[in-house]
Amino acid sequence: MTFQTLSVATDARGIAQVTLQRPDKHNAMNAQMIAELTEVARELGADDAVRAVVLSGAGRTFCAGGDLAWMRDQAAQDRPGKVAGARALADMLGLWNALPKPLIGRVHGAAYGGGLGLVAVCDIVLAESSTRFALTETRLGLIPATIGPFVVARLGAAFARQVFFNARPFDVAFLIRAGLVAHACPAADLDAAVEAEVTGILDCAPGAVAAAKALCRSLSGHDPAQAAEMTANALADRWETAETQNGIAAFFAKVPPPWQ
Repeated sequence: MTFQTLSVATDARGIAQVTLQRPDKHNAMNAQMIAELTEVARELGADDAVRAVVLSGAGRTFCAGGDLAWMRDQAAQDRPGKVAGARALADMLGLWNALPKPLIGRVHGAAYGGGLGLVAVCDIVLAESSTRFALTETRLGLIPATIGPFVVARLGAAFARQVFFNARPFDVAFLIRAGLVAHACPAADLDAAVEAEVTGILDCAPGAVAAAKALCRSLSGHDPAQAAEMTANALADRWETAETQNGIAAFFAKVPPPWQ
């Protein structure tokens, strides 16, 4: 598989390494990356030779969220276009969330906005101790709508309410308390931590692993992917407000928004 925004490699054991490859943009997601992540999730999910997937980011940052050019494009779309863009992101996250293989997140640097959405769909998250996280959408007049169901499903409402609407960065310790991050370690130990998880998975029957993951999802109740239509429209509603339009314009002009 050859992609422009990702690299994908599977070793002899069946461990697929999927790496976000826009390091000069801090691996910010654009329409192409979303489309390629969608395709990769479908292909790896259907490949019986793949036992587990490790998701990581090249460069200094795991994923900085939405690409600025993509945000400009979204702002210029009519309502159906805004909804379609949000649905594409939601559908991609839904595929990764339902991937019939364990998904290990190797997280470092920062995971903001949509980057935290990618973290939330991982089964096991291993993070560099200094990694920073944030949901910064409300600073622009937007809301974390599309990623919201996946993040709330992993954090729970109590932890989500602490970070959903203040745009304040938070650390690994917060996500460990919430249960989203399984283990934090220095950067030098991150690959060994990933390998320890991989070894445990390879000791188990692949069919049983897939069935156990599906059972976890069914026992947890509401499937966050089912909220895709509602969240896409909620985000489109925000895009159409004067508040968001002023906030986005201020962000690109590098001036304070009216409410600051």
